[in-house]
Amino acid sequence: MDKVRAGIIGIGNMGSSHAKGIWAGNIDGMTLSAVADINPSRRQWARDTFPGVAVFDDAIAMMDSGLVDAVIVATPHYFHPVYVTEALKRDIHALSEKPAGVYTKAVREVNELAARSKATYAIMFNQRTNCVYRKMKEIVSSGELGNIRRVNWLITNWYRSQAYYDSGAWRATWDGEGGGVLMNQCPHNLDLLQWICGMPARVHAFVHEGKWHDIEVEDDVTAYLEYPNGATGLFITSTGDAVGTNRFEIEMDGGQLVVENGKIMETKMEMTEQEFSRINKEGFARPKSKTFEVPTDGLDPEHSEVLRRFAHHILDGEPLVAEGREAINGLTLANAMSLSGWLGRAVELPIDEDLFLSELNKRRATSRVKTGESRVLDTQGSYNNK
Repeated sequence: MDKVRAGIIGIGNMGSSHAKGIWAGNIDGMTLSAVADINPSRRQWARDTFPGVAVFDDAIAMMDSGLVDAVIVATPHYFHPVYVTEALKRDIHALSEKPAGVYTKAVREVNELAARSKATYAIMFNQRTNCVYRKMKEIVSSGELGNIRRVNWLITNWYRSQAYYDSGAWRATWDGEGGGVLMNQCPHNLDLLQWICGMPARVHAFVHEGKWHDIEVEDDVTAYLEYPNGATGLFITSTGDAVGTNRFEIEMDGGQLVVENGKIMETKMEMTEQEFSRINKEGFARPKSKTFEVPTDGLDPEHSEVLRRFAHHILDGEPLVAEGREAINGLTLANAMSLSGWLGRAVELPIDEDLFLSELNKRRATSRVKTGESRVLDTQGSYNNK
């Protein structure tokens, strides 16, 4: 195999973008061989746009056609684990758009299958390719600034107007999307948070549903995090702030890292806070420090690099940007925040997955019906038409 034959499941906004990039030859090691979508107009668009590419109205039929070595799953969220599962069962490589699913119970089942499968399972965490986050992780992991003491991420520049939510039948509903800002906008941020800082042990969140928009899911969240080593964190996000801020701070024993406006600033102290506090004799003194911009390679290849490395992982073993099985961590944070908000109390990690699914299903059962049908999950997470 000199090129991976890719099939795309779902050619809406993200699926069509991936398809156009692959078709144009922008992804080394990958060619577009097929697409699948249930929407007739999208299938016709694909026929007109990608002559010679096979077009299917059924993703399973596409996978069984023998035309694809790998699939890119770009459907609504609930179907991400469904189609990844079908691909892995057939030893077809799978790359899922974020999030890996809506609830961790389904994603855990996919992970167990992936551990046994011969096929590759990857996730579209393209923000891991951003130079500032790569450098931030490098510094934290090196230990040069010691242990993390406090984490703050104010990520409120995800502004969306009401027109955005009205643009698709599945958007902003429990039945269609499975959540709001935590499920749609913030999977990248929650992944980066755990990738760089690790997983907290406890979460207490205040989750506001339809605070700024006419929607049934959350559009404003403030979460307090407690880590196993005693560190604490604050994660604040919203789609209701028209200006908004994106500022990620990590306070450590020996200094501080701040990412904002595409730059990473480091403040490095001459000694750790613990050592300074032990030897200092002045009540209002602070450790001497130096603040400077951290140089990076300036690269942020985004989706194209995730796709390229997915292809070359299959072809010659190049490391993935993100293993699919890692996606359960960020989803766990999202589920924990939602569950904490629903219960009105802190929750411990790992969360009670059955309780989360039960609470989610309550909301799905009364979800707005925008498509003329409602699809609810039974207690095992299987699809039933209703």
